[in-house]
Amino acid sequence: MPSNFSHCAALVRDADRDRYLATLFAPAEHREALFALYAFNVEVSRVRDVAREPIPGEIRLQWWREVLSGERDGEAAAHPVAAGLRDALGRYGLLAAPLLELLEAREFDLYDEPMASMGELELYAIRTQSPIFALACGILTGGKILPELFTLDVSVVYAIAQVLSRFGRHASRKQLYVPQDVLQRHEAAAADVYAGRTSVALQAALGEMRGTARQHLAAAQSKLSTTPPDILPAVLPLALVWPTLRKMERADYNPFTFESPSLLRRQWTLWRAARDPNRIFQA
Repeated sequence: MPSNFSHCAALVRDADRDRYLATLFAPAEHREALFALYAFNVEVSRVRDVAREPIPGEIRLQWWREVLSGERDGEAAAHPVAAGLRDALGRYGLLAAPLLELLEAREFDLYDEPMASMGELELYAIRTQSPIFALACGILTGGKILPELFTLDVSVVYAIAQVLSRFGRHASRKQLYVPQDVLQRHEAAAADVYAGRTSVALQAALGEMRGTARQHLAAAQSKLSTTPPDILPAVLPLALVWPTLRKMERADYNPFTFESPSLLRRQWTLWRAARDPNRIFQA
């Protein structure tokens, strides 16, 4: 079993460095379970990258459904992420049901259908991110799940930041997570997005997205002020939202070639937020 968790930690370190660094601030006894949870998230969030076509991606997601439902015990035992995740859930008495809902929502990633509305994006964010935040908090509190209310805004903030940071990558493969109703309000054309052409209209639409992220970040701050301090490592990555949004406010911002703050900058930001949680929400 330790080799399974070592595999999970290495996967998270390589594919989700921010959560990897945040987990280092968690008590040692909880890190293995957190790495297993985050490794699962890496696996399912990159299904399109690995499968490349919708049908193989659907098959991969179905495999995970069956693993979480206990239908593939032999295969799960031989898969380090599946084995680590099932061990982590069992250790803390956590249910897999939220992750099954996450898998259903991840089907959207396999196809090129654009996100229709901000409401649709917020629902997608909640379904794909809230289970990860909620279960991470459950691990850190020894199996106590926080009310869903505490993870809704956190999930939307995190997802919008990812959508904006990966905008160019998504556009290059004809995916559009920026909602169509936001583009339409600013008369920005989806065709320009797919062609990699920026414009005043597109910049305005992305600016609206950043404003929405800030609103949810403020709501998250209000709700998280009443949560136990034990969950801090689970929400530490939120400290990177403000620096990312600020970098997008620069005059030379190009959404198609945007690069997130440097690794050193992200490490410094997480370290300061771990010492003073109020920094998570500071501009």
